[in-house]
Amino acid sequence: MTFHIITIFPNIFESYFEYGVLQRALKQKLAKIKIHDLRKYTTDKRRTVDDTPYGGGAGMVLKVEPIYKCLEAIKSQIKKGGKSRNPKKTRIILFSAKGKQYTQVEARRLMKYENIILICGRYEGVDERVAQHLADEEISVGEYILTGGEIPALVVADSINRLLPGVLGNSTSSEHESFSKKGYLENPHYTKPADFQGWKVPEVLLKGNHKEIEEWRRENSRRAKQ
Repeated sequence: MTFHIITIFPNIFESYFEYGVLQRALKQKLAKIKIHDLRKYTTDKRRTVDDTPYGGGAGMVLKVEPIYKCLEAIKSQIKKGGKSRNPKKTRIILFSAKGKQYTQVEARRLMKYENIILICGRYEGVDERVAQHLADEEISVGEYILTGGEIPALVVADSINRLLPGVLGNSTSSEHESFSKKGYLENPHYTKPADFQGWKVPEVLLKGNHKEIEEWRRENSRRAKQ
């Protein structure tokens, strides 16, 4: 799977991809991350990617033209490269406050694609023609406002990558996590020491009775949902 991230701040992503699950996915070549600097697809000397909104109002709006050109360049790269040439296996996502709420279910749905193109907005927003004519869907990572789409892009890339076979050390890890099933929240976890400042680990977890432990985990995951 290849993630194409369109942004005006390409350096934001560098350090995050050098650690943890994403680094493992990249090293094992289970996933690829390609960052596309939107300013490279502008036509003026100032590399202008935004302009004032028609009708007036506060803030600036990302222009449709450089996004269109960037998308065309990415599509051309995909057509020329390797296995991921089927256009039906490519999904273009625009991050937007009015988009569909992103969940673990959505992460699993997006796993079927070979190329995911993530458009990171900035400023007051993105020209609506991007949503109408260029993006396949709009996604929101929560009912709050961020300064740009870069953090949502990391959220989507991270959440999908960790689901790819071979990325997690234990192949069953993602099957028992919170949200792996609708309405499911994982049970609490404890580790050594068994007693810290009088805060004790539940006795059942210390006895080694696997049947009782599994029952405790089921009961506590159910309580977590209420």
